[in-house]
Amino acid sequence: MYGPNDDFADDYNSYEHDAGERQYEGHSGDPRQDLEFEKHANNPNYHIPDEVRSFILHFQRCMKEAKIFEVGNCYETSYPKLTERYFKTEPWPLPESVILLVEKDVVFMILYKELYYRHLYARIQSGLTQEQRFESYYNYCNLFNFILNAEGPVPLEIPDQWLWDIIDEFIYQFQEFSKYRSKLNNKTDTEIEILKQNPKIWNVHSVLNVLHSLVEKSNINQQLEVYATQGDPDSVAGDFGRNPLYKMLGYFSLIGLLRLHSLLGDYYQAIKALENIELNKKSLYSRVPACQVTTYYYVGFAYLMMRRYQDATRSFANILLYIQRTMRLLPPTSYQTDFIKKMNEQMYTLLAMCLTLHPMRIDESIHMQMRDKVGDRHGRMQKGDIAAFQECFVFAAPRFLSPVPPNYDVPLANYHKEPSMLQTKVFLEEVRQQLLIPEIRSFLKLYTTMPISKLAAFLNLSEEEFRTQFLCFKHKMMNLVWTKGSSGLDGEFQAASEVDFYVDGDMIHIADTKVAARYGDFFIRQIHKLEEMNRTLKKSELSLHQQ
Repeated sequence: MYGPNDDFADDYNSYEHDAGERQYEGHSGDPRQDLEFEKHANNPNYHIPDEVRSFILHFQRCMKEAKIFEVGNCYETSYPKLTERYFKTEPWPLPESVILLVEKDVVFMILYKELYYRHLYARIQSGLTQEQRFESYYNYCNLFNFILNAEGPVPLEIPDQWLWDIIDEFIYQFQEFSKYRSKLNNKTDTEIEILKQNPKIWNVHSVLNVLHSLVEKSNINQQLEVYATQGDPDSVAGDFGRNPLYKMLGYFSLIGLLRLHSLLGDYYQAIKALENIELNKKSLYSRVPACQVTTYYYVGFAYLMMRRYQDATRSFANILLYIQRTMRLLPPTSYQTDFIKKMNEQMYTLLAMCLTLHPMRIDESIHMQMRDKVGDRHGRMQKGDIAAFQECFVFAAPRFLSPVPPNYDVPLANYHKEPSMLQTKVFLEEVRQQLLIPEIRSFLKLYTTMPISKLAAFLNLSEEEFRTQFLCFKHKMMNLVWTKGSSGLDGEFQAASEVDFYVDGDMIHIADTKVAARYGDFFIRQIHKLEEMNRTLKKSELSLHQQ
């Protein structure tokens, strides 16, 4: 566990002390883009459009007066509209211009800078300077120090959606900085020297420190534990945990830890971060669609990499059903809509991979959607096409990162793809071990007994090679499956195959393990539902007639 956040304050103070001595490369390399950017981004005297000026003042006033509904409306509706109208390809007004407008409101300026730098990352990615990446980091230092170092809960009300976006963007910018510092080919000597001198900037320990500190400050794990037993979470929340700001930041930090550990390739620790969250029950703690989608995506992916295919399939199927219901409720212009659409495509691909390695029955509507979206690649994977597995994994997996900076003293190169290449290699090695399992399963379904030599001949293998594959089949089809409890790491070992077998001498004895579905019971239940519906309709009709 990590201690207090003091290293953030130290980093910030040292940065302020020698900021004047530092040199940054402030251009993207595209003269037109640089000219457009500098037109107002580097000019504090730039005239802010009247509509934008009015919005900023209204936003600040709502924040000061703690009008949570109005703040949410400014953040989710007005801000995106103004972005599309005025700042689609340009940055928002420079903080130095805005601070004069809001009379040096320190807290509002920290939150404005969070939006300002987030917009830069989203819209001006290719033109981001090293200085801007550093400044964004220090602004997060200020924000989290303000929240965590206060003696009591800070008087700040922020909508859940914005709180989730803060945690989500914090991890995203760390991910982008890790990629940035690993791409050394096009960096100047000055940039590399600055990176060498500032190893604490976007350091993995600092990021973990923030997330763990928010979890501890909010007592969110204790609250979730009591909530799971139908108790009152406030009884263990403490002063900070009862405050909605700290409670939701604590909850979202757990999801952030899940994501961060997954990006680092530590899947056990990723699932462990959620050990007090019951994923298979509806929760009152999160009503943010993007958070729900992120949670199940990373949980499902972690299960996939841990070879818990049944749990991975369940996670993906559950969230894909949720997306089917939720997408209609989101406004078409919402940035969440684009995010969820992208994740939707990735999860259908991951689901196809799971079902190839571990066939099982899923919801018919999800199965049809999967067939429409990834039917061709799914078919290729079922035929044992390694290239199809690799193509799907590269498309659907998260962009992994290295927790440590590269060695700046070796010949310059780009190292940002190495973590992803390593994870791809690990996954494909697992796939290669299972390539013959679908074919073996198909033969076993046709017989009740057969000689080992005969089945080995069908597969063009020697008896020794076949026995190895047979043992592999037995081993790979035994999965740890979650059955009860809040921890996703818990489970029971279950045989996944619909056929089982044992070897007696040179003979294989085969038996079905799955009982055929009892369709009669299903139709009887539907008939009873129809009769109940008819009775209800007749009662309604009678009451209307009497009126």
